[in-house]
Amino acid sequence: GAPRSAPAQAPAGGADLSAHLWARYQDMRRLVHDLLPPEVCSLLNPAAIYANNEISLRDVEVYGFDYDYTLAQYADALHPEIFSAARDILIEHYKYPEGIRKYDYNPSFAIRGLHYDIQKSLLMKIDAFHYVQLGTAYRGLQPVPDEEVIALYGGTQHIPLYQMSGFYGKGPSIKQFMDIFSLPEMALLSCVVDYFLGHSLEFDQAHLYKDVTDAIRDVHVKGLMYQWIEQDMEKYILRGDETFAVLSRLVAHGKQLFLITNSPFSFVDKGMRHMVGPDWRQLFDVVIVQADKPSFFTDRRKPFRKLDEKGSLQWDRITRLEKGKIYRQGNLFDFLRLTEWRGPRVLYFGDHLYSDLADLMLRHGWRTGAIIPELEREIRIINTEQYMHSLTWQQALTGLLERMQTYQDAESRQVLAAWMKERQELRCITKALFNAQFGSIFRTFHNPTYFSRRLVRFSDLYMASLSCLLNYRVDFTFYPRRTPLQHEAPLWMDQLCTGCMKTPFLGDMAHIR
Repeated sequence: GAPRSAPAQAPAGGADLSAHLWARYQDMRRLVHDLLPPEVCSLLNPAAIYANNEISLRDVEVYGFDYDYTLAQYADALHPEIFSAARDILIEHYKYPEGIRKYDYNPSFAIRGLHYDIQKSLLMKIDAFHYVQLGTAYRGLQPVPDEEVIALYGGTQHIPLYQMSGFYGKGPSIKQFMDIFSLPEMALLSCVVDYFLGHSLEFDQAHLYKDVTDAIRDVHVKGLMYQWIEQDMEKYILRGDETFAVLSRLVAHGKQLFLITNSPFSFVDKGMRHMVGPDWRQLFDVVIVQADKPSFFTDRRKPFRKLDEKGSLQWDRITRLEKGKIYRQGNLFDFLRLTEWRGPRVLYFGDHLYSDLADLMLRHGWRTGAIIPELEREIRIINTEQYMHSLTWQQALTGLLERMQTYQDAESRQVLAAWMKERQELRCITKALFNAQFGSIFRTFHNPTYFSRRLVRFSDLYMASLSCLLNYRVDFTFYPRRTPLQHEAPLWMDQLCTGCMKTPFLGDMAHIR
């Protein structure tokens, strides 16, 4: 296109400065209008599928699924039950103080993707570059001052790579909570630390962390969670009809389906009967339960075992995986050998980025889809926040320009400084819209979170639920949004070509030549 004309040099102050800022404001409005025509809705769709990588569903022949929080979506009412049961196990079996029983589950305390420094008893949000987001570090239920956080890490917000969580979210002393079941675990951990600190009781941080983790594990191992769900499936299982619609539609279009889950057969069978019907197994070409992911993807030693109709183990050697049969344990290498389902023709959906998706994408070349139930709520907040944000910018800028018409240049700078302070306060308000303690699971103030970084790395697609597939053709092609790199979109004044705008400090640098 035609070369852009050089922007006018900003005048010194007063009425000329006001006129200049008004002109720049109108230019920006026209630019935004050109980029986003008024007939296009600017709101995000919470039922959309978002792509990190190009993927054509036409090329996908085999669809695989995890069960918990993938085929079966659970209501938030499950979390208080897990919290309370694990709290009671701590008191009754691990002999923790009776006073811990006063704590109830707070559903708005933690978010997924947080890191916990075991030796410092610190729960915190870390961005994609390993920096702690200040204002999001908690010991127990109390926020830790920014100065103390920086001092704890040697005068920096940065967490070194060797301390960070490894491939499966576990580092030498730092654990990342990546699945939805970890929400009651983080809440219980914080409550127990809060009790010990509040009563000035000495404790070993590593022992406390392990005890809480074991208590949460006991809730699952003892089958308590399975009992609650089976007793009231209407209360705990969401979107069952949509799960049936997704599976039926894929089968009707000639796709092959398989299920790999860590849950036991009796639990999966009852849940699938509730959502899909008594003939649910006829939809799947292979069903594997108690798979022991993530070791299922890396350990070659465990063979497949067949279960009979009552769920009892059979002893025959498995030479093929039959439709309508149920298999336990096994490993991915035998699975690939017996099915020959390899590479990008396979798309597997799961909710845990490490246990479900990481190995499949990086080691075996399957395509992966992440189920992120929190996405729906976050998008609705973003839509609301975007409107408030744009309205506040417009109102603030309008007020600033009006005041500049009467203020001198020095006073104008004071007004501008006050306005920027208001913007800083607005950032805190924006954070609180998502979560008062930790903000969004996807973003810190400026950067993506560490959770977002892993989401982009380990999933081709991500969505709020499997039902989002119903909004797309089975041969649809997803393309990642081509967002400009930092050096490709010179929208900030300090990034404009120096041939168009004078470099402010060029004169000060003359002596270097």
